[in-house]
Amino acid sequence: MTAPHLVVRGTVVTPGKVLTDGAVVVENGRISEVLEGRAAVEAASRARITQGGPDRLILPGAVDAHVHAFSDPGETFVGATSAAATGGVTTIIDMPYDAGAPVNTADLVLAKRERLAAEAVVDVALHGTVRPRDGVRDIKGMVDAGVCGFKVSLFETDPFRFPRIASDELLDAFAVLRERGVRIGVHAEDGEIIGALVKAAIADGRTAPIDHVRSRPPVSETASVALGLELAAAAGVKFHIFHASLPETVGLVRGHQGQDFTLETCPHYLVLTEDDMERLGAKGKINPPLRTAAHAAGMWQALADGRVEMVTSDHAPWPLTKKSAPVIFDNSSGAPGVQTLLPIVLGAGYFGGRIPLLTAARVLATNPAKAFGLDHRKGSIVSGLDADLVIVDPAARTVVDDTRMYSTATWSPYSGMEFQGRIDEVLVRGTTVFSQAGGLLARPGDGQFVSGVR
Repeated sequence: MTAPHLVVRGTVVTPGKVLTDGAVVVENGRISEVLEGRAAVEAASRARITQGGPDRLILPGAVDAHVHAFSDPGETFVGATSAAATGGVTTIIDMPYDAGAPVNTADLVLAKRERLAAEAVVDVALHGTVRPRDGVRDIKGMVDAGVCGFKVSLFETDPFRFPRIASDELLDAFAVLRERGVRIGVHAEDGEIIGALVKAAIADGRTAPIDHVRSRPPVSETASVALGLELAAAAGVKFHIFHASLPETVGLVRGHQGQDFTLETCPHYLVLTEDDMERLGAKGKINPPLRTAAHAAGMWQALADGRVEMVTSDHAPWPLTKKSAPVIFDNSSGAPGVQTLLPIVLGAGYFGGRIPLLTAARVLATNPAKAFGLDHRKGSIVSGLDADLVIVDPAARTVVDDTRMYSTATWSPYSGMEFQGRIDEVLVRGTTVFSQAGGLLARPGDGQFVSGVR
């Protein structure tokens, strides 16, 4: 019998079962077998290399479906994927809202693929977007170029980089994407409600951090979500709600039974609240905004009972120079988070007693890979898939430290927070890209492009 090249031992989290005495056998970068009990021990005894151990958790590498690697030009794939590797995210799906050049044509998709081939540390899939007025004509070309999903906005952040797409154009886009079987998601906020409230706040001198929250009340999210859902239901398209912050949003989505609708939330809506705005200042300025503690508890419950499919980071690597204006509305919105995604969901979620271990693996890896057509390679510890694995020491703890952030942003809204569990090693396609002993081991160019499959 041939000796396995690599065996990773521990409590292995497979899609349907936690194997308390398990082993993952890796050959040529893929998972060849998943074993438990005596078979796991025997395979480890014959392996040329073993990693992990009986006291470790073995999770599928996280698939972060919401990363903005190019919202700030200083980050690039190097910064975002280095942060991903150290945080147990083995595949990012990069957003199309790049500074100066939103990815809305096939040529731009192909150019971005060339760039990731030189820069990416972990594997990368791509979202595309649709420009206003004539952008629908470019959708098929982007799908052929390998994008795994699309994102459009119902809120106009910037008329060029992040424009609002009108309802009639959305219906046209939905028709093409339904035909091609590709999921499209929306940034759902109502610009008319928010614009009026921001204008009034500035006129009244209400420009403190908490005023950002007050300018984006729950109805500004739910009204826009309802519009997107109705349009998507009429078109019969695969549909996604990005960065949901409210249990009411979950209820709206789940009310559309029989539709292929998914939604995500983010760690900042789970472990931060509007009460943190005074402490965080502009670092806490995120769209949609931080909500109440009751909203956060409701989102945890929605994760626990399966009504929210995934947790993503919405990684936005703004430098501190764009988070330092005294008027809250003059600061960029968003925060870095790809490095802390898995430690927070695992630590505050599973170890915190809020969600089961199987659920943690599903919302971090299995479900986002499935939703965006990457599950032919990613998202689960299953024979035949890429050997993307995270080895966790459950007895150790993670303390978020700004000085250890790999994003060029060099800060975290979770700085100083402590979570049970610590990542020991991260493997991408069977190769260790990070370890506690060696730090970041992968280099730019080690990552691969992952195309969506219809």
